[in-house]
Amino acid sequence: MSTVAPQRAPEPVLEAENLHRGVGFLGLLWASEGSIIGSGWLFGALTAAALAGPSAIIGWLLGSVIILLLALVHAELGPLFPVSGGTSRFPHYAFGSFAGATFGWMSYLQAATVAPIEVLAAIQYLSLASFAHGWYDASKGTLSGTGIVAAVILMLIFVIINMVGIRWLARVNNAATWWKVIIPVLAIVVLMINGFHSQNFGHAAGGFFPNSNNPVKPILLTLPAGIVFSLLGFEQAVQLGGEAANPKRDLARAVILSMIIGAVIYCLLQVAFIGAMKPSLLVSQHGWLNMGATNTNASVVKLNQGPFWEVASLAGIAWLATVLRIDAVISPSGTGLIYLTSSSRLSFGLSKNGYIPVAFEKTHARTRVPVFGVIICALIGLLFLLPFPSWAKLVGVVTDASVLMYAGAPLALGALRKQKPDLPRVYRLPAAKVLGPLAFVAASWVVYWTGWSIYSTLMIALLIGYALMALSYVLKLNPHRPTIDWQAAAWIIPYLVGMGVISYLGQFPSPAVGILDGVGVFKSVLVGPTFDIPFYVDLAVVAAWALLTYYAAIAMRLPERKVDEYVEEVYPLPAGE
Repeated sequence: MSTVAPQRAPEPVLEAENLHRGVGFLGLLWASEGSIIGSGWLFGALTAAALAGPSAIIGWLLGSVIILLLALVHAELGPLFPVSGGTSRFPHYAFGSFAGATFGWMSYLQAATVAPIEVLAAIQYLSLASFAHGWYDASKGTLSGTGIVAAVILMLIFVIINMVGIRWLARVNNAATWWKVIIPVLAIVVLMINGFHSQNFGHAAGGFFPNSNNPVKPILLTLPAGIVFSLLGFEQAVQLGGEAANPKRDLARAVILSMIIGAVIYCLLQVAFIGAMKPSLLVSQHGWLNMGATNTNASVVKLNQGPFWEVASLAGIAWLATVLRIDAVISPSGTGLIYLTSSSRLSFGLSKNGYIPVAFEKTHARTRVPVFGVIICALIGLLFLLPFPSWAKLVGVVTDASVLMYAGAPLALGALRKQKPDLPRVYRLPAAKVLGPLAFVAASWVVYWTGWSIYSTLMIALLIGYALMALSYVLKLNPHRPTIDWQAAAWIIPYLVGMGVISYLGQFPSPAVGILDGVGVFKSVLVGPTFDIPFYVDLAVVAAWALLTYYAAIAMRLPERKVDEYVEEVYPLPAGE
């Protein structure tokens, strides 16, 4: 009787795509952690508390669960395909070129916009200092001419550090991230020990749920207003997959651990911020915190510019206020630095897939850095300081683009589990048949909660992306441009249109645009939404539409032979096949 040895699962080829594989576990972990802890910790607690009061803590817990779920999906896909710009390429492998172009552009858009928002946060905090007083206009929420010059200089520094090479970048980011983790933890401990007002969580400040008529809606509004943005960044380890020294061992644990550390720090920061707040500033006819531009209280104005700095100052902890002012430059700058890195790797991945000009994948002979991609991303980032001049206004756009980017991963995981079940998976998402669809539903909810005005803005940006990629295709600027896989991605446009219709008819405006401008929590800044779909019913409608899309996408997935063609760069076919 003869026996046949079982076929061994293939191993990925780690040829690094002409990039340098020098990033170890700590570099990957700190790339993600350094992205998670940025300007979000400086402003996120303020915007969340202004919307929901003490119940914002629930918002942080809910946001952490949603983003952790999406991180677990990436933890399986990252080591499976250890390529640069991974989030822009997973949908490409599962659903073909049109899906890859759509989610790839979303990935690039969110990465390109994070660097300027971090620069803006640093300058906004710095404007509290006498030497930078005129850099930021708190009444208008805009940078002055001097502030714009400072922003350009800071972005130029990011470019220079990126040009040096990935090893030096990892060292700089590692050092900055140690600081970025230590300072928030220090702030938590000090604020909880010195002058913590437990009554701020109870009836003395309007109760745990200040908006008693509908306590759930303000909590949900906190997610797109800053919570989700603050928790973004775990995917940076995945984006650097093509430069990881040992992606099979390190990628999954770097993604998961960075998310857990970030979630714990942010939840405790919200508790510390609420407890340290001066009780007399809390309750007003405008909400738990009246942070609108019409409030001329000097402390409120300073809270808008530097929340934790002002809280420490009011508590009489001068040394902590000084440390926080220094951190207000280091934390956002570190995050902006690594996002400029990842955006150049995303454009590298988009070029590798044939969507944009081949110039984006050309690397420097010595440093192996995609120079053109770094420069273009920095220039695009600076443009985003013009139409969205304040931290709160830019957060919604980044959140929407990021979550739509993340949404492609659960779909790719579900499809690839059927297309390539035998590929080696270092980490397998447990109960993927349940958690995969749930992750896509959760991502769709967050997109819906960002509101109609933000969603419609993002769809315009998507159309611009389609136009630019079509131009590259027609002019033959990339010799590897793929054939368009329309059939496998036929669900994308209906999904996006459907989400737009639900958003327009639903219950959510864009809180990140309105809350700090004094226009009220539930008032839209553009035409819409019409509030035709009742609250709670709208959440069920979004969930149903997401599930319908999920299973339609899985059914339309690429055939296995086509997947083999797309993933051959990672899993080469045996000779003769």
